Amino acid sequence: MLNRIILIGRLVRDPELRYISNGTPVCNFTLAVERNYTNRDGERDVDFIRIVTWRKLAENCAEHLGKGRLVAVDGRLQIRKSEKENRTYIDPEVVAQNVQFLDWPKDSNRGQERRSASRKPDEFENAASQDSADLNDEDFDVPF
Repeated sequence: MLNRIILIGRLVRDPELRYISNGTPVCNFTLAVERNYTNRDGERDVDFIRIVTWRKLAENCAEHLGKGRLVAVDGRLQIRKSEKENRTYIDPEVVAQNVQFLDWPKDSNRGQERRSASRKPDEFENAASQDSADLNDEDFDVPF
């Protein structure tokens, strides 16, 4: 049997991080995924798909993602069923096993990743060469 889903879309709102009773982190967010065809009006319809991440992946998503970010999600489809007032509700969601960040954050004031995103490519090269120029053999301890 195989249950695998791969999605690319944008976050509808900021992710929500919470911890279950045993302390395990879980992060929820909703992904807007455009369909690959147009409707009668010439527009692409959008599906809104709930995503669930667990443990370290959940903490990374909560820390680095925000509304509007483009991501790729690789995971499995999970269908939850609940009954209320003699009605059965079906709630599909994707349990993510991997989330790839596909764009740079727009806010350059939040976190180191966001500050480095505003650098130009040649600034990365200059910073890397400066870092390596500052190192010498005395900076490294050999364990044997």
